[in-house]
Amino acid sequence: MELDERKIKILQAVVRNYLETGEPVGSRTISKYTDLNLSSATIRNEMADLEEMGYIIQPHTSAGRIPSDKGYRLYVDKMMEDKEKEVEDMKELLLEKEDKIDNLLKQVAKVLAVNTNYATMISAPQYNRNKLKFIQLSRVDENQLLAVIVTEGNVIKNHIIPTEQKLDDETLLKLNILLNTHLNGLSIEEINLAMISSLKKMAGVHSELVADVIDAVAEAIHSDEDLEIYTSGANNILKYPELADKDHAVELLHTFEEKEPLNELALTNLTGENTGIQVYIGDESPIESLKDCSVVTATYELDEGLKGTIGIVGPKRMDYDKVVGTLKNLMNQLDSLYKKG
Repeated sequence: MELDERKIKILQAVVRNYLETGEPVGSRTISKYTDLNLSSATIRNEMADLEEMGYIIQPHTSAGRIPSDKGYRLYVDKMMEDKEKEVEDMKELLLEKEDKIDNLLKQVAKVLAVNTNYATMISAPQYNRNKLKFIQLSRVDENQLLAVIVTEGNVIKNHIIPTEQKLDDETLLKLNILLNTHLNGLSIEEINLAMISSLKKMAGVHSELVADVIDAVAEAIHSDEDLEIYTSGANNILKYPELADKDHAVELLHTFEEKEPLNELALTNLTGENTGIQVYIGDESPIESLKDCSVVTATYELDEGLKGTIGIVGPKRMDYDKVVGTLKNLMNQLDSLYKKG
């Protein structure tokens, strides 16, 4: 008997419904649950075939069906296959775009520095990844598990979790189903104490392992990696006498060379409430080494959720009209160039 696409969709509907309710699933429920537009009678026939093939079982004569271990296995394998394909497709797309974006932003930083006669910085775009898309637990050896955590933007984080418990394939399968069913699509704020407590209770003897996985998820979502920063025109600052004395010059050039404070500036801009053009004058600057300067920043967006920061640093007597106008024009051009490319 062939396990065709229609049977797979019905099986997936049975598994999803059973995971949500914990109750045996009938054909009438499945008729509302799939996009196949099949009658209850047709679904009953298909479910009878799935039962004969060992993918679902009928716990009581008059009850609906529940997934068997074989059914769970097919559901998870298919889910992981789909997720892995989605991630691979996105990886290829991002790698193709990344090279173009890298060269584009370097060039933009240079053009900005020449046009304004100030120092410029641009952070490489980062995905907003505050929601979980997928978790996959797999065994490394008897004492270690690998948790692959995929967040929004298909950012992938690998986390090794030590464990003293020996976990067989069936246990790993059920833990993967438990975690993905309840956590996928949630932000870290939505994974509250009540939910964690409920998951730990459902995990039974593996409650501590579930807690460790949730900690890894929180770390992946909140991870603030150093951004790639492109700079140009740092020496332009030395053209202005008020910034050209030895102490100022050394501090400012060090900021643009080391880039760590610029990373902080970019993150401040991306995570703040105001994501339009911001002007920081003197002490208003979030960066200590730039307190004697003016800093104008803007958030650019190349795609939904793919954002970065552009910054221009100069003396307090900078030409604000020119700088703000240049940034607005650049943001439009960057958006246009990216979508054409």
